[in-house]
Amino acid sequence: MTRATARIATGRIATGRVAAGRVAAGRVAAGALAVGTVLAMSATPASAHTALTAANPKKGSSVAAPSQIVLTYTETIRLPRVILTDASGKQHQAGTAKAVDNKVTQPVNGALPNGKYTVGWRVVSVDGHPVSGSYKFTVEGSSAGSAGSTASPGAASSQPVVPAASPSNAASSEDSGGGSSGWLWIGLIALVVAAAGGAVAWFRRSPASGD
Repeated sequence: MTRATARIATGRIATGRVAAGRVAAGRVAAGALAVGTVLAMSATPASAHTALTAANPKKGSSVAAPSQIVLTYTETIRLPRVILTDASGKQHQAGTAKAVDNKVTQPVNGALPNGKYTVGWRVVSVDGHPVSGSYKFTVEGSSAGSAGSTASPGAASSQPVVPAASPSNAASSEDSGGGSSGWLWIGLIALVVAAAGGAVAWFRRSPASGD
C-alpha cells in the first residue's frame, strides 16, 4: 500500500470515527434531555405548597353557632393563625390556633350571634412557605341574637386581621427562601446536563487522540 493510499484510508477511518462520535454524542444528549424533562416534571408535585382541603363549618354553609373552627390541609403544617370576624369586623376567636399534623383547631369566643362570618387563616407548609386564605359561612338560629346588636365591644380581640389572600398568591408574594426539595431537583437536573456536556466533549476529542 502506498503512502497516499494509506493517508486516504486513515482519513476515512478518522472521518468514520468523527461521524460515530457525533451520533453517540447526540444519543447521549437526547437521553440526558429526556431524563432532565422527567426530573423537571416530577419536581412540580415535590415542591408544591400545602392547600386547604376541608373546613368545619364549610365554606358558604349556614350552621348553628360553632364552638370551634377546624381546618384540614393536604400535609402537616406549622405556625397556624386563624382569625374569625363578623360583618362589622369584630373578631370572635378565643386564644390561639392549635395544629396537630394536618389539622388546625381554633376555639370560638362564646356563642356567635346570627350573621355572616369570615375565617381568615395563615399556615406554614413543611417546605417553609407561608400560605393563607379565607372563606365565609353564616350562623343561623343562634340564641345570642344577631351580630352587631348584642355583642359587647370587649368581646372583640385586639389581634390584627389576617389579610385575605388566595393560597397561590400568598405563596408567591410571601416566599423569601424556597423549599429544600426544589433545590434538590434543580441540583439533579444540573448534574444531568453537566454529564451530557462532558460526554459530548469526550466524543469530540476521541478522533484527535486516535490520530
